[in-house]
Amino acid sequence: MSKQIKLRKGLDIRMKGKADNILIPEERPGKYGIKPVDFPGLVPKMSVRPGDKVKAGSPLFYNKHRPAVLFTSPVSGVVLDVVRGEKRKILEVVVEAEGDSYEDFGKANPESLDRDAVKEKILAAGLWPALRQRPYNIVANPEDNPKSIFVSGFDSAPLAADYDFIIDQLPAEDYATGLKVLQRLTDGRVHLGLSSDTVSETLRKSGGVEIHYFSGPHPAGNVGVQIHHIDPVNKGEAVWYMNLQDVVTLGRLFNKGEYRPERIIAVAGAEVKKPRYHRTRAGAEISTIIKDNIAGDNVRYISGNVLTGTAIKPVGFLGFYDSVLTVITEGNYYEFFGWIMPGLKKFSFSRTFLTWLMPGKKYSLDTNMHGGDRAFVVTGYYEQVLPMDIYPMHLLKAILAEDIDRMEQLGIYEVAAEDFALCEFICPSKVEVQSIIRKGLDMMITEMS
Repeated sequence: MSKQIKLRKGLDIRMKGKADNILIPEERPGKYGIKPVDFPGLVPKMSVRPGDKVKAGSPLFYNKHRPAVLFTSPVSGVVLDVVRGEKRKILEVVVEAEGDSYEDFGKANPESLDRDAVKEKILAAGLWPALRQRPYNIVANPEDNPKSIFVSGFDSAPLAADYDFIIDQLPAEDYATGLKVLQRLTDGRVHLGLSSDTVSETLRKSGGVEIHYFSGPHPAGNVGVQIHHIDPVNKGEAVWYMNLQDVVTLGRLFNKGEYRPERIIAVAGAEVKKPRYHRTRAGAEISTIIKDNIAGDNVRYISGNVLTGTAIKPVGFLGFYDSVLTVITEGNYYEFFGWIMPGLKKFSFSRTFLTWLMPGKKYSLDTNMHGGDRAFVVTGYYEQVLPMDIYPMHLLKAILAEDIDRMEQLGIYEVAAEDFALCEFICPSKVEVQSIIRKGLDMMITEMS
């Protein structure tokens, strides 16, 4: 039975540059990069060396602590480079595309397989990293039996991709099969969260899942918020979740026996001349996608949305989980008495500026923080934008104090950094809230392992 859930807390940040519903056919970039940093807690061990030839689905590296979890190439070609950082930390594994060949994992009907056989097939193809879990917001543990699995069918973040449009560009049979696969992975239910404004018949008529409709401002589309309101995570429990487009990739694996992590991404932002959608693959180099479509030179490229995305270079690679590439102005400037001015072009949550008189206006926001670190004070703002029964300020202070017991009591198992992105955005103290939450989650992993 579906539920109607109305959220009152949150904040919609109105920005210019939302992508038009126009799809550009796939233009195959020359390079693809899989980044271990996209997977918190991962310690990668290489399976290939520069110069090795690979097919789509060939292993590139695996998780040192869970060797069965493979990370495979999205395309066929040659391993071009293994980029390392400090202490030889692996930052990127770069594959130069060549040809169009796939590892054959065999077609299969998920309804005729048991849970172990389904898991084995997903693990072998390297699609397991698409399954993540709460608690800890990490790649799911294959040895767990989750009490439920969630899929969010919409994104409420600023300039987010329109999943109604995206799902209608992908094979409906692969989507349906992907949902059947998820049903084999849990003894509980598969939940699909949709916006009350969802119009796609493919989503509204999804079979074998329990559909829930959400209304309200961002972060209504965050899967963590949906889990909190439908099937909260308690100590000792696990809930898994997967992105909508990965569900289609999962279905394609069983229908065609190939690993093809296709992505339809929104290229958005005020600095994009023609904001629209591009068909590509996970880890694609963005240089082909942005070619001749950026208005300015002093810009920041963000793989993901402006609240939780990662800054990348113009020759960088899309994040594994991202469905939007955002391009906005770099805010490397200073303002003299900026807080005194009316600020008619600035978005303000606290009504510092007069923008609250123009509720429908859209803004060309940049990366300037408009101030530096200040005292971490109680304002009550966090509670206004976090639609969860959690005391955010108390949880953050418990993490800073490294008080494990207190963190458990305050709901650390339910949250991820992205759930606190708005808290960071509106924070008068300019505190890096998301980094603190990630630190707390990593602390819990170490403590509970």
